[in-house]
Amino acid sequence: MTDRKLQVIPLGGLGEFGMNMTAIRYGEDILVVDCGMMFPEAELLGVDLVMPDLTFLKEHREEVRALVLTHGHEDHIGAVPYFLGEIDVPVYGTDFTLALVDRRTEEYDLEQEPRLIPVKPKDVVEIGPFKVEFINVTHSIVRAVALAITTPLGVIIHTGDFKVDPTPTDNELFDLHTLAEYGKRGVVLLLSDSTNSDRPGYTESERAVRPRMEEIFNRAEKRVVVACFSSSIHRVQLVLDLAQENRRRVAIVGRSMVSVTEIAHSLGLLTIPDGILLRPQDVADLPPEKVVVLISGTQGEPMSALSRVSVDNHKHISVEHGDTVVLSSRIIPGNEKAIFRMIDHMSRRGADVLYGSMNPPLHVSGHGSVEEMKLVLNLVRPRYFMPIHGEFRQLSKHARLSSHLLSMGLEETFVMETGEVLEIDHHGARRAGKVPVGRVCIDSGSVEDVVQEMVIRDRRHLSEDGIVLPIIAINRQTGKMENQPEIVSRGFALAEDGSEFMQAARQVVVKTLEGSNREEKADWGVMKEKIRADLKRYIVKATSRRPLIMPVILEI
Repeated sequence: MTDRKLQVIPLGGLGEFGMNMTAIRYGEDILVVDCGMMFPEAELLGVDLVMPDLTFLKEHREEVRALVLTHGHEDHIGAVPYFLGEIDVPVYGTDFTLALVDRRTEEYDLEQEPRLIPVKPKDVVEIGPFKVEFINVTHSIVRAVALAITTPLGVIIHTGDFKVDPTPTDNELFDLHTLAEYGKRGVVLLLSDSTNSDRPGYTESERAVRPRMEEIFNRAEKRVVVACFSSSIHRVQLVLDLAQENRRRVAIVGRSMVSVTEIAHSLGLLTIPDGILLRPQDVADLPPEKVVVLISGTQGEPMSALSRVSVDNHKHISVEHGDTVVLSSRIIPGNEKAIFRMIDHMSRRGADVLYGSMNPPLHVSGHGSVEEMKLVLNLVRPRYFMPIHGEFRQLSKHARLSSHLLSMGLEETFVMETGEVLEIDHHGARRAGKVPVGRVCIDSGSVEDVVQEMVIRDRRHLSEDGIVLPIIAINRQTGKMENQPEIVSRGFALAEDGSEFMQAARQVVVKTLEGSNREEKADWGVMKEKIRADLKRYIVKATSRRPLIMPVILEI
């Protein structure tokens, strides 16, 4: 047993925001922590979501023992249905996390019923050679946990996402005591959240949002529309409480907002005062000063509830002059254009739109800042440290925070890339090669709709240069053209039908056909390729553009 090695393999979430996923391997047993997705960048045209490539886990599917989830945000659970479609193992998580997973898996036709095993903080489960203790942490979502994973070669602490909130709204404190206990006994490796490593000081408590929200509710003369992440149950509770205090009724709008509030209420995590809820279709019947709308779509997603409301495209809700709209969320990098466009639409309609940083704040981060990261490092005092969750600059800043621990037993900090293997044995820790990793692009949320790199390349090509379709009608008996070739184009600026350029392009096609021998004309595949090559050469020379050229030959 002593020659077995412990391997920690990040399969996503390093050098990027989202797709958080880590495999921990000892001998022939693998434990997977989290399985998240990320939203696509602008250049991934038509892609709905991006998930980690599961090739490594599929190659070792016989060794995978379980999937353990730290909390229910999409960047940690979004790819679970795809994972379970390939690898059928038990899934451990807190009740709220598993309820969100269950809701996601219902949308997919999985062959096996998922085995969801609920756990509570302080529970310890044995999975193969691993013993996993769940440790309560504070975050922007309820029921978040860190993991203490005891292996034959020592304890690994995985923090999940966290901040150290001394005054959480549900009074469920970060269990720093248990972390410190593990630190005293000895921790071989710490994997810790790096999201806010470039933010000094401490992250404000969730309670810091209340004063600003109270002020907004007190001075709003018409409707109050509050947009927040549907998973921010603390924020949803605050809106419900303030609505009750101000004798307003609340309409909950947006599929995810309705679904998540139902789940939270059924688990006793959300208290909804009697008689406060209002159906969206009844909003117009009440005076504006008696209404609050709680809505999803903070990131300006094209079909989200708030986006549709902002352009009067929602069945029941619209924004009118004098309404107050509150974006109680952070702007995720990359979404700025869509969000500001949505704010512009609402401002045009005369709404007072509140967003961004204010004091007191409209939104506080769910991730710890520098001082909280230092606190966790000081309590755990690991032998090795590997920052996780963040782009490379965040990981490297977090690594620098650990330098003062060198005198307290820290031997080395590893700033890793996704796919790199960290190997630990009795002789120490080292980088030990790479495993296959990457991204899988999904269209319209269906497992079958995996988008290949080639498709995305074609979409990019079409979006930049357009498409040209030369259409040639050929007589089946004689092999001759029936009439002049037609050239149809889309997204190609110079292609007006009667233009000199189009006449010349037709002549290029005619010349190619006339210059081909009988054998070539008999093979339409060859003819299409010849027409494409000649036309491409002419268009590039004439315009310096490279449209997608797809010849069509009609047999008459």
